[in-house]
Amino acid sequence: MKKDQLFTRRRVLTAGAGVLGAAGSAAVFASVGGDEGAVPRAVPAAGPQARPALKPSAYRLQPLTGYGPPHSAPGRLVVRHEPFLRMSGRGRTMVLTFDDGPDPRYTPHILDTLAEYDVKATFFVCGEQADWNRDLLGRMADEGHVVGNHTWSHPLLTRLTRSRIRSEMERTSDVIEDAYGERPSWFRAPYGAWNRAAFQLGAELGMEPLAWTVDTLDWTTPGTRTIVDRVEDGAAPGVVVLSHDAGGDRSQSVRALKDYLPQLLDSGYHMTVPRRRYT
Repeated sequence: MKKDQLFTRRRVLTAGAGVLGAAGSAAVFASVGGDEGAVPRAVPAAGPQARPALKPSAYRLQPLTGYGPPHSAPGRLVVRHEPFLRMSGRGRTMVLTFDDGPDPRYTPHILDTLAEYDVKATFFVCGEQADWNRDLLGRMADEGHVVGNHTWSHPLLTRLTRSRIRSEMERTSDVIEDAYGERPSWFRAPYGAWNRAAFQLGAELGMEPLAWTVDTLDWTTPGTRTIVDRVEDGAAPGVVVLSHDAGGDRSQSVRALKDYLPQLLDSGYHMTVPRRRYT
């Protein structure tokens, strides 16, 4: 999507922001709950990979634990000491999330399947991927999906300085705002590695932290049937499912979604997106 195509959307958002300005000091809270430096931009010669190609085993780590102590909010959002892991609310609702994209080889197929069943999902995008595939963020906006911040280059945040973490987050939010039409309200730490700085900076940038309940481990390419079984076995009211639409060969993830999504719907589940309510 070109910038001029976003003019109308951003003009409406800007007008809405003016109305909300009078309530700038109002509290913001999430409707989910649970138990919980600049890089020169270059167009790739071939393929959409924003990072050097790595084997999945080298690219992704198991989720890490160990959250810092809670701190008071410096701004409108409460600084949390752990991410949301699931949704609260009534009914058989689930949240589908996809990380690391967008990737023109896989993301369009996932969007096609979601559109076929009129389902909305949440995409946690990496800034360098999004920068090369802004049209896909535009499509996500047009089709009602939520786009969250997954940092610029997918680093391990616990090994970065505070200024580097801010840069990773802020640059990605800038790209999302330009391509999607508004800044992200949700943030997910790469590898599930959260620390105090990530929670604080996320809140300063207007983002709530969202993790997951069910990990498909699709990045290990375990087979389509295994991914389907993990989603169906983990299905329950309020769960957040983690899958991927980039970062490696995601053809199994694409096929698995085509299989488990209609089965979940037939079982009475409703796929939704995380929402924050402003008062």
